[in-house]
Amino acid sequence: MELKMSESAKPYFAMVCLQFGYAGMNLVTKVVLDRGMSHYVLVAYRNAFATAVIAPFALLSERKVRPKMTFPIFMQIFALALLGPVIDQNLYYTGLKLTSPTFASAVTSIVPALIFIISMICRMEKVELRKVRFQAKVVGTLLIVVGAMLMILFKSPLINFLRSHLIGGASSPAGEDYFKATVFLLIASFSWASFFVLQAATLKRYSSHLSLSTMVCFMGTLQSTALTFVMEPNLSAWNIGFDMNLLASTYAGIMSSSIAYYVQGLMTKQKGVVFVTAFNPLIAIIGSIIGFLILGQRLYLGGVLGMTILMVGACAVLWGKEGDKEENSEEKFVEVVKCCKGCGNNGLSMPKIDEEVDVEMQSTGKAKIVVGLL
Repeated sequence: MELKMSESAKPYFAMVCLQFGYAGMNLVTKVVLDRGMSHYVLVAYRNAFATAVIAPFALLSERKVRPKMTFPIFMQIFALALLGPVIDQNLYYTGLKLTSPTFASAVTSIVPALIFIISMICRMEKVELRKVRFQAKVVGTLLIVVGAMLMILFKSPLINFLRSHLIGGASSPAGEDYFKATVFLLIASFSWASFFVLQAATLKRYSSHLSLSTMVCFMGTLQSTALTFVMEPNLSAWNIGFDMNLLASTYAGIMSSSIAYYVQGLMTKQKGVVFVTAFNPLIAIIGSIIGFLILGQRLYLGGVLGMTILMVGACAVLWGKEGDKEENSEEKFVEVVKCCKGCGNNGLSMPKIDEEVDVEMQSTGKAKIVVGLL
């Protein structure tokens, strides 16, 4: 007996699988960064591999439906590459190198909250305070922030660093690293949230999301390569062999850039940007579970409580977003009904004449049948 997944469940399954891919990327990347690989070089290789993998599919599948390239769209692609591959990835890898995968993913769990705020400012989300669905999204966003804060602050050197500065004691190097990493990760989160909002706006004008992802990766390769030559003048930093550096670059390029950009773009067109980023807190939860089961890391009460709150907040946001879809379909149906009524009142439709003609045709048909029987 074959098990078939319903169409409504496929977007959820795709986004959950994508978060597992991101969690695996964090672990592999942390290893190569600790071994001394430059994060500038890693970002350049990552986007180069992503471009090489996704470009053939874009050229073959969208060659007949690809929209015409214009200067405004080109500038949006340039900005997308700057926000995602360059700013977000470099700052995220810097924060990841200074801390841990769990901490880095916990800080970036606030991306759905930032997306929700930016979407309201840009009027991509309706502000309807009286509706329960909107209230659920607001409460879910607040819960995501609270859960992320619990995972960040509980049992981390950042608390001791803040206490030492407030009280006046000596601060530990680990605390300073966590403080710097938090600043880098927060900037990366804001850049990543801005990337999603701009991507959603670009997809409305350039609907070929596979080609858009290819061009973003290609532009990101050029920009990150130029940045690497400035920040890493030593050409030996580019040396790479059949080792973990190659594995991390390939995995991040294929999984976290090419496939991720394609899936996220597709889901953004179908479900919206808030839906896509609502799954982001799962990376911190998956990373914590993997660290506990495989790496032997400890799970503290604050971390478990933070993960629980993150899950509740993400579910609340998703429930509110699904309600928006139902309400939009109902509003469209009401508009169609009103339009039909308006057309009837203006005399554009003549249902009575159609009914009379139908009656005459039916009576003529009946007469023919009677004559045939006789």
